[in-house]
Amino acid sequence: MRYDIVIIGGAIVGSSIAYYLRDEGFSGSIALIERDPQFAHAATTLSCASIRQQFSIPQNIRLSQFTMKLFRRLKEEFGADADIGFREGGFLILASENGLPILYANHEAQVAEGADILLEDADQLTRRFPWLSTEGISAGSYGRSGEGWFDAHAMLTLFRKALRGKNVDFMTASVIGIERQGHRVTSVRLDNAETIEAGTVLNSAGPNAGKVAALAGLALPVEPRKRNVFVFEAREKYADMPLLVDPSGIYVRPEGSVYLTGGAEPEEGDGPADPQDFEVDWPLFEEVIWPVLATRIPAFEAIKPTRAWAGHYDYNTLDQNAVIGPHPQVKNFLFANGFSGHGLQQAPAVGKALAELLVHGGYRTVDCSAFGYIRVAEGRAFRELNVI
Repeated sequence: MRYDIVIIGGAIVGSSIAYYLRDEGFSGSIALIERDPQFAHAATTLSCASIRQQFSIPQNIRLSQFTMKLFRRLKEEFGADADIGFREGGFLILASENGLPILYANHEAQVAEGADILLEDADQLTRRFPWLSTEGISAGSYGRSGEGWFDAHAMLTLFRKALRGKNVDFMTASVIGIERQGHRVTSVRLDNAETIEAGTVLNSAGPNAGKVAALAGLALPVEPRKRNVFVFEAREKYADMPLLVDPSGIYVRPEGSVYLTGGAEPEEGDGPADPQDFEVDWPLFEEVIWPVLATRIPAFEAIKPTRAWAGHYDYNTLDQNAVIGPHPQVKNFLFANGFSGHGLQQAPAVGKALAELLVHGGYRTVDCSAFGYIRVAEGRAFRELNVI
């Protein structure tokens, strides 16, 4: 069995690549391999499902802006019934005095890219959001438009359904081997004893991406990191609440009649997660998150936790940025990995970019050259400072 393109990982990144390959006119054969077809443990479906333009580097802003434009024309792209429950509630990223230089620099980069982000001091924030305590806060950046949250399952379902009419072969299997002959990958071995010959292999394996790259003898500094999301009820309902990010990294946002919160895990140094560990770490909520919520939003001193879930995401230990594009020596092995928590919102743009690269020989819509593998080979960080 042979395919022109084999995509390893069929969640939102892999599905987006397949979708845009057909959209760009690629007529060859495509196999989309996914080991978890219900996506019960996928980073896509276990994420907090948000989109923002508040990044520190222009390239990340542009990737999310592409997806935001797609959201605005969702029905035109996917049909009249297309709905991902997008709520354009914005992000509010708070900074202490020590964090002001980075907040200002980030805001300058965002505005230069046309993002609708306001920079306000503590007094202005209190007037805008009377429920907010600005104790220890000097300023915040607020996205008035082009930011918010949505239903990850619904978004993935849109792409997967759209692929059914585009002659893409779905395969349920785990990849256990990748064969190379010199500077080319030639085939992929599956755990069902099948071997697939491949013209091109794309790695979109999410938290498992580092292991997939290693099967081809390639180093990729991407590992799974565990993150918990907690759901709680509160008496007070704040219809105007954006997704609020405290300087501690803890976030909270409304979700219908409840609230979602998380972000208590250390960003640096917590190490790779056990890929089988999906147990919720409740002490994080009780000991770390709740005190911060009660300080930042006094009404949240009295809340009721109801449920929670844990998932993994693909953390790039080099610089918390995506690795996108071909390996410089093994040119028919391409990466779409290491998004470090913002893969869901950037997947459509990355799918479009890689499809353009494969079909037309270069990036056209969003230039992803800065995310190329060469920086990994050189150990040269291209760091995103605004990791949530």
